[in-house]
Amino acid sequence: MAMSNYIEAGSIIAIATSLSAWQERFGLDDLAVGLLASLSANAFGAALGAAIGGPLCDRYGRKFIYTYDLLLYMLGVLLAVFAASYWMLLVAFVLTGIAVGAGVTASWTYIAEEAPPDKRAAHVGTAQLAWSIGPMVGYLLAVVVAPLGLLGSRLIFAHLFLVAAVAWWVRRGLPESRIWRDRNADRGGPPSTAGNLRALFGVKANLTAMLLLFGVYALWNAVAGQAGIFQPRVYDAAGVASETEQYLLQVLVWGCTSAATYFGFMLLADRVSRRWLYFAGAALGVLAWGALIYAPPNTATLLFFAIGWGVSSGIGAQAFYGLWTSELFATRYRASAQGVLFLAARVLVGLLSVWFPVLLTQIGLRGLGLLILGLLVAALAIGTIWAPRTRGKSLQQIEQERYGNPKSSESPATAS
Repeated sequence: MAMSNYIEAGSIIAIATSLSAWQERFGLDDLAVGLLASLSANAFGAALGAAIGGPLCDRYGRKFIYTYDLLLYMLGVLLAVFAASYWMLLVAFVLTGIAVGAGVTASWTYIAEEAPPDKRAAHVGTAQLAWSIGPMVGYLLAVVVAPLGLLGSRLIFAHLFLVAAVAWWVRRGLPESRIWRDRNADRGGPPSTAGNLRALFGVKANLTAMLLLFGVYALWNAVAGQAGIFQPRVYDAAGVASETEQYLLQVLVWGCTSAATYFGFMLLADRVSRRWLYFAGAALGVLAWGALIYAPPNTATLLFFAIGWGVSSGIGAQAFYGLWTSELFATRYRASAQGVLFLAARVLVGLLSVWFPVLLTQIGLRGLGLLILGLLVAALAIGTIWAPRTRGKSLQQIEQERYGNPKSSESPATAS
């Protein structure tokens, strides 16, 4: 299931490393490039997939989504491999994004539901680990195939098709989530999608959790989403003109993210204070971006940013979002809540992505500095102050504490 995150991140990096080549091939302006980015797996495409996939995941099961979403993904990346026009490429990015949004919500939900209570962060961290390995591999491939130009970019998409095909074949043998199956057996079947969404927004515990998680993930991801797809352009604005150097800096970023995910989040988040672990990661992210934006663009600054932002991402907002969003909602709408939150986060990224390359050209990185740091500081404060105390507890225990008796998670009338 963690491969959904590898594929998601791989899609974003495949787009990030190919945008300049597509721009030159089809004669695109910055706004057209921004539209490609905003409708992709990085933003609106994934948002739409999450909005569809989350409720379907609660209605028909986790296995229903992860059985079919990769077929749509493979179609999308195949269109990208053979894209002969801007519109063909745009359709490819949208289809890929829809599949990613649906698949990621199902994978985070499934992993958390199958994990032991005392090792849930370690298990959820496997998705974060795959998410960080995907870009590292993607940027390494970009360096290798750079001499091939646009053909090299097409080959990166082709590798994602092969990975998705293997992941789809392996997934066919996975069983349904035990918690989802038992919950619906006890209550005579899953609730209707419309009724489930009404209940999701009608329970106070759900609304407070969504506000917390929007602040933690959506605000941080508004920055990370631009970094994921436009980071080569950000480096260029910071004075790093060599494409190879840009890609190698990103390999360092994602290598540090992978190491921090394993040694920081997976090994520590089940043992130490999650509040202070989150704070450490978020604070390091603020320092890293502050250095990149305002410090002299020398080697020391670039290395500090790459290492700091990489480590921050490994123990920061996305890892904790994947964990907390699975813990803070009742089983009946756990995936639907993820779909709503993922939708909101990716819409925010998409809105900014449309204009980010234009603004980067017009006002530069320093001109965007206050926006970037403001979003990161807000996410730091929200996650640190309102971090939930869920470490070591089973999902059933957390649900009982948050909703009271079992009926209180079923009906808005009895919520507290």
